[in-house]
Amino acid sequence: MPKRVLTGRVTSDKQDKTITVLVERRVMHPLYKKFIRRSKKYAAHDDANLCKEGDLVTIEECRPISKRKTWLLVQRNGEAVAPPAGFDAAAEPATV
Repeated sequence: MPKRVLTGRVTSDKQDKTITVLVERRVMHPLYKKFIRRSKKYAAHDDANLCKEGDLVTIEECRPISKRKTWLLVQRNGEAVAPPAGFDAAAEPATV
C-alpha cells in the first residue's frame, strides 16, 4: 500500500529531531458551496535538524517513532533529504 505524502509549512522547530508541520487543504462547504480552508498539524521526524520555521516541506507516513510522531521528512524547500539509517525503504518488508 502506498504511503501518504503531505506538503506543508514548518510552524515549530524547537524540539530536537522533531518539526511541527501545518498542512492546509481546501474543501467545499456542503451548504454554501464556497471553498474553505481546513488545517491540521503533524509532528514529523527531522533527523539532522535541517528545517527552520517557515520552510516548505514534504512529509511521508512511516512507522510510529513516538506517541505522536508517525511522519518522516522527505523534502525541504524542494530538495530531497536523506532518510535516517533505520528508515531505508528497501529494508521494509514488502506485503503482497
